Amino acid sequence: MGWLAGYFEKYPEIAVFLAIGLGYWIGSWKVRGIGLGPVTGSLLAGVLVGYFWHVPVSDTAKALLFLMFMYGIGYSAGPGFVRGVREGGWRWVVLGCVVPLTGLLAAYAMAKLLKLELGFASGMMSGGLTESPIIGTTSEAIRSLNIPEEEKHRLISQIPVADALCYLFGTIGVILFCSHVGPWLLRVDLKAEARKLEEEMGIERVAPGVSSAWQMFEFRAYEVVPGGEADGMSIGQAESHIANERIFIERVRRGGEVLTASSEFVLRAGDVVAAMGPQESLLRVMGERREVADRELLDVPSATFDVVIRSRSLSGRTLADIASDAQQMRGVFLKSIRRGGEKIPIGPGTKIYQGDLLTLHGLEPAVRRVAALAGDVLQEQGTDYLALGLGIFAGALLGAAVAFPIGGIHVALGSSVATLLLGLAMGWRNSVRPSFAILAPDAIDFMKSIGLAGFVAMIGLKAGPVFVKALQEVGLTVFLGGVVVTLVPQITGLLVGRYVLRLNPLLLLGGLAGAQTMTAGLAAVQERSDSPVAVIGYSSTVAFGHVLLSIGGTALVWMLHA
Repeated sequence: MGWLAGYFEKYPEIAVFLAIGLGYWIGSWKVRGIGLGPVTGSLLAGVLVGYFWHVPVSDTAKALLFLMFMYGIGYSAGPGFVRGVREGGWRWVVLGCVVPLTGLLAAYAMAKLLKLELGFASGMMSGGLTESPIIGTTSEAIRSLNIPEEEKHRLISQIPVADALCYLFGTIGVILFCSHVGPWLLRVDLKAEARKLEEEMGIERVAPGVSSAWQMFEFRAYEVVPGGEADGMSIGQAESHIANERIFIERVRRGGEVLTASSEFVLRAGDVVAAMGPQESLLRVMGERREVADRELLDVPSATFDVVIRSRSLSGRTLADIASDAQQMRGVFLKSIRRGGEKIPIGPGTKIYQGDLLTLHGLEPAVRRVAALAGDVLQEQGTDYLALGLGIFAGALLGAAVAFPIGGIHVALGSSVATLLLGLAMGWRNSVRPSFAILAPDAIDFMKSIGLAGFVAMIGLKAGPVFVKALQEVGLTVFLGGVVVTLVPQITGLLVGRYVLRLNPLLLLGGLAGAQTMTAGLAAVQERSDSPVAVIGYSSTVAFGHVLLSIGGTALVWMLHA
């Protein structure tokens, strides 16, 4: 395949896309559900291609992709990070800071103990903590050092070697610790703990394929029979009688006329009422009533809106507490809650916070009324490319301009770190005012996935020629150091979270996976506990993990070079 050499030399972009494609293929390989993922796959594919062919890599192209990624990750993490600091509970904030800080200190200690050079230490941290953005932040920090250019390139080429060595155990280590070792150390039965927590939150378990009453809603017509329970009752009295079921009468047909329902309206035999409510509740309460087919009565506009919570009066309250305000929440039903991109289990004891994304369903006027009280309807809008371009420009410029003394040298904040922080601020501001600096979900996903995969693929292409030699020199040493870097934050977080912060053990294990940004760790806890509730802990710490670990890469270089 020597004929490819000329093409790769003249058109290096071909090799980059080859590495990305191969990387996603390699990343899809799984053994018992555990895989490397597309980012590490792209890194390894880049190393493989770079080992066999010389591919000139543009530093400008690398920086472009990485800045795009850092802005995207900051933008998506911003709402959760700020919410965690302001409203998520101080204990989760502490856990979200303890794990990344411990990871940084563990990487620093192992680098000193094993006498590792900057590049190997940086890769050990990124792989051991499974946070690939560290590759970029440490590379930029090394480039800012006052050392010869050849030395910078040599150190940066070490990073992917160490990352590849440590990433596999980093992944497996977090999965096993959160799902097996952690529960064993705490002496807890995950399934029993999950059942207990679900009971406290009022979450009902259902068999696969059966919909929860909180999620399925219907609009049906029933006739008021002579002498029946509703005959002679006002609509307000009838609804109060079954308030716990949250069934609402929206319209009434009397004779040939369709009337709008009001709480004072008195029902009479022969009336046909249009009732909306959870499917299970309608079957339970109205199942024996006389159901009729009345297309005109039921032909009214319904709506399902995604609403971003802004209301301070609702933030921090349970769903049961909010639903108790029958008039304010009348006729509106909750279908789902998303927090930081993760779906949160729904039960009467589930709390909502500012920045949560709620999917509300009901008749259109009622949904619009509640949406106006709760926050803002999330509109399907395109990306604000003006804000995107100027945001990355401002962040990169700020990072290059801001410098401060550390250990007798002036160190720049770094374009990537500053872009991450500015993206965080822009994402938080958008969560407060959705019309501000809009970045569509698909655009964020593209920036985060292709931006990082393309960046690490180019890192791998450049490291390919020296990969095998470096692996032979420090392979075992770096691997063992990575084991320590993976496990020390998990053990420390477990002890602090359980015995100092007194966090629920199941939520704590989810929080440990989040603080180390390991979604597979969360999935393992959910599988072992046979419950989704661990996601509440994960969503409380994952934003801290992404932000603090990325910044920690820069801090590691400063600490080791000082």
